[in-house]
Amino acid sequence: MRMRTVIALMRKEVLQVLRDPPTLVQVLAIPLIQLVVLSNAATFETGATRLLVRDDDGRPASRALVAAMVGSGEFTVVGRASDPARLDAALRRREAAAVLHIPAGYHASLLRGTPQPVQLQVNAEEGAVAGLIQQAAQAVIARHAGMAASAQLERRDRSWYNATGRYKDWMVPGILVSLTTIIGLLLTAQSITREKELGTLEQLQVTPITKGELIAAKLLPFWAIALGIFTLGFTVATLVFRIPTVGPVPVVFLAAAVYLVVALGLGLWISTVTATQQQAMFVAFFVLLIFLLMSGLFTPLEAMPDWAQAMAHANPVMHFVRLMRAVLVRGAGLA
Repeated sequence: MRMRTVIALMRKEVLQVLRDPPTLVQVLAIPLIQLVVLSNAATFETGATRLLVRDDDGRPASRALVAAMVGSGEFTVVGRASDPARLDAALRRREAAAVLHIPAGYHASLLRGTPQPVQLQVNAEEGAVAGLIQQAAQAVIARHAGMAASAQLERRDRSWYNATGRYKDWMVPGILVSLTTIIGLLLTAQSITREKELGTLEQLQVTPITKGELIAAKLLPFWAIALGIFTLGFTVATLVFRIPTVGPVPVVFLAAAVYLVVALGLGLWISTVTATQQQAMFVAFFVLLIFLLMSGLFTPLEAMPDWAQAMAHANPVMHFVRLMRAVLVRGAGLA
């Protein structure tokens, strides 16, 4: 392979990108905007859940329970009511996301040492959010009622690797992988098709270059650009979103360098089987949609059926997402 020829072709590819304003915006501006927006939007954190209270006891213990719910930072009381129809209507109109019903005799049951159960009604239209609301409420109620400890057994919980439970620490590394994949795949998917539409592919075919030189010249510039975008996004993730870097950062960049060869290779394959840039875009988005949904980025891989898990292991995005999270959050090393 003649390096001078490859370098000349690489220079042509870089100049094509720099002289095309839409492509330049696609490469530089769009990934940063998506990283900032998606990192704040793609979250299951509930924040301060709107809570409606029905207190049929009205004693100090019931008031202390409501105060504990608010004091946890997970709930905010938006009203009180005793009419069941009013409570149901508030849930239907989304005035509240949950209703806490404290029955009469709750205070007395605590004094007897046999806490009376309370009722929590949750709007479960969004199942994942409803589960988080339920877990947060159960923890507060259990602590208040003294169910978390007894004279015979004391339970202490400790969260490993993500002790604060910040959702961004889990999502931002995965979103960075998806954006890097999108940029690398789309750029290379349009490379050959652009040559076809401009009529320069025939000129390349009659020039004295080998197939290996052409492929290397097509992949190397986009590999460097995608790696630069990954570096820029990683810098934003650590400085803006304060993503932890528990493990060795060079391992992340080594994995990114290897992973981008696979992603760009898929983009190059798409560009060879399509005739126009529009076709390349459609096929690329079809492939990206499957890769991202089956990568474990937004939903746990373990929640998928066995056949889907087997298919997901052939997905390069899944492996890079897991590696990013393992190194940055858990502190995994090269092994």
